[in-house]
Amino acid sequence: MRQAHAEDARTEARRIVRNLLGEERPTADTLIAATRPVLGDDRTERCLGLALGASLTRRSSELAAVAALLVGTRELGASWWGRPRGGKLPAPDEALGSAVAIEPWTDLTALEMLAAWIADDAADELWGRPVAEVDLNSWQAEDRFVLPTGVKPGQRLVVHFDAGGRLDAVVTRRQDDELGSNLDFHSLRYSRPAEAQWSWGVAAGLGPHRLPGEDPDPYAREVASAAVGVLRAWAIRHGATHEQLGERWQTAGDVVAAIERVDWMWRSGEWFGWWRGASALVDDSAYLPYRLEELAAG
Repeated sequence: MRQAHAEDARTEARRIVRNLLGEERPTADTLIAATRPVLGDDRTERCLGLALGASLTRRSSELAAVAALLVGTRELGASWWGRPRGGKLPAPDEALGSAVAIEPWTDLTALEMLAAWIADDAADELWGRPVAEVDLNSWQAEDRFVLPTGVKPGQRLVVHFDAGGRLDAVVTRRQDDELGSNLDFHSLRYSRPAEAQWSWGVAAGLGPHRLPGEDPDPYAREVASAAVGVLRAWAIRHGATHEQLGERWQTAGDVVAAIERVDWMWRSGEWFGWWRGASALVDDSAYLPYRLEELAAG
């Protein structure tokens, strides 16, 4: 059942990518080729530099952020990058140049921050500024925020729940004659840059995603054979097939491709420990011995 959901997600992601970017099975090469004429050579090179600096298991996420920036720039225009901001926010070009995430996005990478920024700006352009923010980890629909003054029963208010994500809250009159609101979950929607980011990451997968100018090829680095044996054996014991794991894991690229095929996120929670170990192997992390110990202990 979980694997069926995973394939449904990939099918939907490929549909969205085809609609937004014209590619059903996107690659780093096609993304870069589409990005250059829209962002320009300088911005594209800065984005690629940030993607190159990420670990191999993070590269897909960084490129997905570039897809959001491509679609968002098409929608809002190249002037978005130089538009001055009030308060502590610089222009996006300045943020790209500094390569440091700023408030309120300090838990994101610089590229993810810019993707969230342009996704929200595109959402504001489409649906207006939201009146409040809600956390959809709670599906309570009633009275999730303080109503603005002057609202009337039946009025629909736009609220924010995620980068580029919006839904409506309907103002209603309660039994005590006070006004409240009910979230309309059927109105949940995302701006196109946010859709591009999600769909590119799912449709393109973890990789390998080789980028221009890489010498030596980081995916060609040989991985530790002892760790390979532990991780492959654990995966087989827990339901992965030999076809999913591949014939051998000799290089980082072999492991990245296997992680993608295994669909670990759609399996039981114990697979998170396997992901941590496989990621440490790919990224040649000093934490690899500890990750393997954690996997054995689990």
